[in-house]
Amino acid sequence: MSLDFTGPLRDALVAADFTYDGVAGQLGEAGHRALSRNETTPGLRRTTDGSPLSTLTRLFLLQAPVSHDEAERALPGLVDRLCNAGLLEQSVGEVAARLDCRPYRTDEEDLWIVSDLTPGLDGAPNRVGSDHVLGISSASTSLAQLTIREPVGRALDLGTGCGVQALHLAAHAREVVATDVNTRALWMTRLNAALNEVTVDVREGSFFEPLRGERFDLIATNPPFVISPATGERLVYRDSGLPGDRVVEDIVRQAPDLLTDGGWCQVLGNWVIERGRPWDERLATWLDADCDALVVQREVVDPSEYVELWLKDAGLHGGDDYVRRYDTWLSWFDEQGIEGVGFGWLNLRRSGGGRHQLLDWPYDVEQPIGPAIAEWGAAVGARVTEADHLVARPDLLQETQGSPGAEDPSTIVLRQQRGLRRARQVDTAEAAFVGACDGDLAVGQIIGALAQLLELDVDDVRRTLLPVVDELVAEGFLVRDR
Repeated sequence: MSLDFTGPLRDALVAADFTYDGVAGQLGEAGHRALSRNETTPGLRRTTDGSPLSTLTRLFLLQAPVSHDEAERALPGLVDRLCNAGLLEQSVGEVAARLDCRPYRTDEEDLWIVSDLTPGLDGAPNRVGSDHVLGISSASTSLAQLTIREPVGRALDLGTGCGVQALHLAAHAREVVATDVNTRALWMTRLNAALNEVTVDVREGSFFEPLRGERFDLIATNPPFVISPATGERLVYRDSGLPGDRVVEDIVRQAPDLLTDGGWCQVLGNWVIERGRPWDERLATWLDADCDALVVQREVVDPSEYVELWLKDAGLHGGDDYVRRYDTWLSWFDEQGIEGVGFGWLNLRRSGGGRHQLLDWPYDVEQPIGPAIAEWGAAVGARVTEADHLVARPDLLQETQGSPGAEDPSTIVLRQQRGLRRARQVDTAEAAFVGACDGDLAVGQIIGALAQLLELDVDDVRRTLLPVVDELVAEGFLVRDR
């Protein structure tokens, strides 16, 4: 199908100020918050002036029909073309949306994302078809914040959906490839690329099949990672058809073969937590010896919560077979020995180093977190030498705890205020070392001074401190000065 309508559509959206800020202002704070809860009434009350902005907001975001005259004013000369393309439908005197066209704001520019309509507005049933194309979601924004935004040559959006990640990647990659098995999703990705005036190489195929022999500097993916017994209808945007967490495992195992030297693969996913086995021990077996890896577990959900979440997502809550499906899913978890489901980030960097860190970190982090992931990759690669000059990161705070009047604190904690906002308990010597790292003295000089101050053998201090200093640099508490 021709996409020659995208240029005039973009012009109409710009002319109406149908942007993220424009819509937020039109809806007002209460209307905007209500829409995030899938409630449209406050927004409908704010969009009655007949302006093009109000019309487009009612039409696409609030899913309310508008008069034919209002639609023509907002989309001059486009109503029939958009009906033929499947974005709109019209009846006598009225026009309604068949697809969602949503303004989206990145750090660089205003974009528009076409996807299937948001299900479940105002308490309506939220059942969707198996080939439903999800729009902007919490998962897609999480991956966008996770992705490293440094300039690259070739980037891959694996399992593109409506193409949100591909549009982000196009801002800092010379070439972007997007793949999916859902033909409707691929059409919408092509549409969104044209609407936003970017070039994306869109390919149909399962995971890495359309990419044999190719390499990329950056792979970003939010795969269909839902862990289920696959006994019901498969929703392509969330269900891979593979058992357990196999889809995430396969991507983590295969991605290194598609990365250039120094290239990154960043995955948002779920994983099984087996009964009686630490989560990090299991995931460590997935990781390639040629890649550095930072795996961060952000959340753990118990099986019942997990089942409830995804049954409701599929629109099955309250249905005739809800209890049966719930019981079947929980029984399958129990049979598989699954005691929980982890959610988080898997970051792989092809380096030849094989330094792996698996971190359970459910705490608040700074967003976007991508720069902190890039800093970790740069820091973890090289061991600290005694000739290095180190600097404590500027946002680092030291917290001490102890009894009143005690000569020394019983606990010393170093805490980052930015990035991952890590915290680490240190002893007095380690805290003193970090406090001396202002770039003036080399590591060896600080070690010598500490040994003299503490009246300890310098070789003993060196053997004790150097491995800790490596960790402090790898975790971002200290950075190289020169």
